Amino acid sequence: MRVIVINTGTEILLGDVLNTHLAFIAREIFQFGLRIDEQRTIPDGDAIQSTLADVFSRADIVFVTGGLGPTSDDITRELVANYLQLPLLEDATVHEAIRSRLAVRRIPTTERIWRQALVPAGGEVLPNENGTAPGLYLPANINPAIPSPHLFLMPGPPRELHPMFINFVAPILCRITAELEKVAMRTFRVANMGESIIEKKIGDPVAAIPGIELGYCARPGEVDVRIIGSAKAVAQAEEIIRNKLGNAVFSASGETLAAVLIRLLSERKQTLALAESCTGGFLADQITNVPGASKVFVAGCVTYSNEEKIRTVGVSRESIEKFGAVSEQVVTEMAEGLRIRTGATHGIATTGIAGPGGGSEEKPVGTAFLGLSSENQLVQCERFFFPSDRETFKQLVAQRAFDLLRKRL
Repeated sequence: MRVIVINTGTEILLGDVLNTHLAFIAREIFQFGLRIDEQRTIPDGDAIQSTLADVFSRADIVFVTGGLGPTSDDITRELVANYLQLPLLEDATVHEAIRSRLAVRRIPTTERIWRQALVPAGGEVLPNENGTAPGLYLPANINPAIPSPHLFLMPGPPRELHPMFINFVAPILCRITAELEKVAMRTFRVANMGESIIEKKIGDPVAAIPGIELGYCARPGEVDVRIIGSAKAVAQAEEIIRNKLGNAVFSASGETLAAVLIRLLSERKQTLALAESCTGGFLADQITNVPGASKVFVAGCVTYSNEEKIRTVGVSRESIEKFGAVSEQVVTEMAEGLRIRTGATHGIATTGIAGPGGGSEEKPVGTAFLGLSSENQLVQCERFFFPSDRETFKQLVAQRAFDLLRKRL
């Protein structure tokens, strides 16, 4: 079945609001054997009618987001009804739900509020448990005189759309896609290996599996390897990927590298401390974004200046003067010093030159040193070169640092 998404909203086209609906809907419909074939973003107003006229002939399912509210620019409901030549009828249940919601919140009503209770004849109301504007489902060919696909109209705010989709749209999709063949999908997240190298290792043997679809998505410090096909084909591809890429695969369930670390440390009842210079707290931010981090994360110190490296984590002044703050010696003392001071099982330290200035011939911009100190083990130190912008530099350093500890665990 061909699926098209239409997102309405001038605020999206002006860049004032980030359009997250495409990603959400794409993830939610995959379980029903559906994938988005096309997406349109259009301004508020009459553009909806011309867009429907353009896409209806080649779509089986159309999702429309936005334009269902009470204000003058919210006219999706009216324009769709007009295009399909369906009368709008007030739904008493929706009217009462709006009245009750506003009364509880002591919000005065206006005449335009009640437009939200209008439903095209033959349409099905999709309750909105987080707002006043309900969604609408119009079955395919609801007006036999005007061929049309299955049409879902949903509110724009994600906090309203997401629960509506899960609770009320999904059951309808389950019904209308009952005969579709379902496919499996797995995504393998690979750390610190370029996508061209990954393709060289797995591309030909995986692509040779009948019915398999193989794709790659690169990010700083990692690549997603996506396979889609029958359960049997996906299982064959997984065996090849794991054999060829080995320990570089850190997740097949969507976990971030930081989340994998938290899980591994939690399983071992071990703890972590971070001493950061060039990454400026980015590692700690990534770790604390993961639920359950408090069980394993002891402390994070951003020791940006030389004096703070000496005072807070115990780096010797002699090491800084002799080798420089960006050096194997200093990063080793940072990792070991913080781990000992905090009593953590593991200590990670970072120091480097993010740029755009500050480099030298010996240590050019993009140079980074990582230190890993663990109880009863020698400190491990690695030097890397990441010539890039400052934000990407921090992401690459973080990925390398986390992967260093992951492989040790």
